[in-house]
Amino acid sequence: MPFKNQVLTDPVKGDVYEFLETAQDSQGKRVSIKMTVKTKGQIVPMHLHQLQDEHFTVIRGKLTILYQGKTQVLQAGESIILPKNEAHNHFNQDDEPVEFIQTVSPALDFDYFIENLINYTIDHQVKGGKFGLVQQLVTSKYLDSKSYVAGIPIPIQNFLMNVVGPIAKLFGIKALYAKYCGIDK
Repeated sequence: MPFKNQVLTDPVKGDVYEFLETAQDSQGKRVSIKMTVKTKGQIVPMHLHQLQDEHFTVIRGKLTILYQGKTQVLQAGESIILPKNEAHNHFNQDDEPVEFIQTVSPALDFDYFIENLINYTIDHQVKGGKFGLVQQLVTSKYLDSKSYVAGIPIPIQNFLMNVVGPIAKLFGIKALYAKYCGIDK
């Protein structure tokens, strides 16, 4: 279970995640995580969150944001809000690490997702720090924090997660593992 001041370090990429506020702390209103990202370049594809807004505030370094067809580089002290249902990406494009606070609201199960992903990676279950396709489809199917890859029609993604997700779950693949975050889902 994620908890305030919990620090997780991704052994594959060396990135550090510190929970400043969990869903439980905020009565479900938000999750705030301080991240130090050493990894250079895009880690995830362009995506959108169906139900959640994201707020980023840079503490040090430079955070690159792709949003509305534009590239914006935020520096220390600068912030941006990325609204739900808008395709975006955020990453470190600099040789130096970027440190920022990411707040996701409402919280839903985003903190469990992050804790699960990092602990799953620590346990060497994730090659290159990324889930495989089947694991991604199961995660997408069963998490409340719905995210979609931009550029692929949502009905196609929903079809795949609704077909593959339940079958994979029968074989023991879960969206969240109690071993990594305290709950099975």
